[in-house]
Amino acid sequence: MKRSDLIAAIAAESGCSKKDVDAMLEAFCSVATDALRQRDPIVLKGFGTLSPREQNSRPARNPKTGEVVVIPKRLSVKFSVGKYLFETINRK
Repeated sequence: MKRSDLIAAIAAESGCSKKDVDAMLEAFCSVATDALRQRDPIVLKGFGTLSPREQNSRPARNPKTGEVVVIPKRLSVKFSVGKYLFETINRK
């Protein structure tokens, strides 16, 4: 699902305009990015949790040249699915 499809679906479900939904989605992304940058997890009860995760630097190999390169230390995000979402998508 692309961003425009998501905006249209939320607008249809909520009765809000696409413009308002787009503004809310943009605000959510901005707030979520700032929180994760400050290493605060984002918990959406029942849906899931976005947790910042620090990855240590590690050696890797360039598949084209075979040269060993070092991937620097970085911050990534892990998504843990919530119980309600998990049960809903796996319902038969």
